[in-house]
Amino acid sequence: MNEEYVKNLLRNKGLKVTSQRLLVLEVMAGHPGEHLTTEEIYDLVRISCPEIGLATIYRTVQILSDLHLIDKVSFDDGIARYELGDEGSDMRHHHHHVICLKCKSVSSFEDDLLEQLEDALKDRMGFEVVDHEVKLYGYCSKCRNKTEIDKE
Repeated sequence: MNEEYVKNLLRNKGLKVTSQRLLVLEVMAGHPGEHLTTEEIYDLVRISCPEIGLATIYRTVQILSDLHLIDKVSFDDGIARYELGDEGSDMRHHHHHVICLKCKSVSSFEDDLLEQLEDALKDRMGFEVVDHEVKLYGYCSKCRNKTEIDKE
C-alpha cells in the first residue's frame, strides 16, 4: 500500500488523513488475500490501537470502500467482507473468487478468462465492460477428496 498515494487521495477528496484510516489500510495490507469482516478488521486494529471504537472502524471502512482503496465483497451469505483494493488501477475487475459449498472456504484467483467475451461484446454490441465480478461455487480439493473417501 502506497501511503503517499492514500494521503493524497484523502486530501484531494477533502478528507482528513487520520491515523485510524492509515491503520485500517495497514492491517488490510498485512492480510493479503483475506476477506475480512468489519468486526475482524476491528479486532486486528485493536491489537495496536486498543482505544479505537467499532463505530470508527465502520465509518473508516465505508470511506475507504467509497474511495476504492478496499473492496466490499459478498459471498451471498449476508455478511459483508472487505479486501484490499488495487489502488489506482483501472484493471480492478480481474479478480475472482471460488467458494466451497461444503467448508465455505473462499479463494481468489487473478486470471481474467472473460477478456475474449468482453472484447466480443465491445466489437458486436458496442458495449464496453468496465467491471465484473465472478463467483464460482463448487467443492475445494479437500472437501472433494473427503467426499470421495466417504463414498468408498
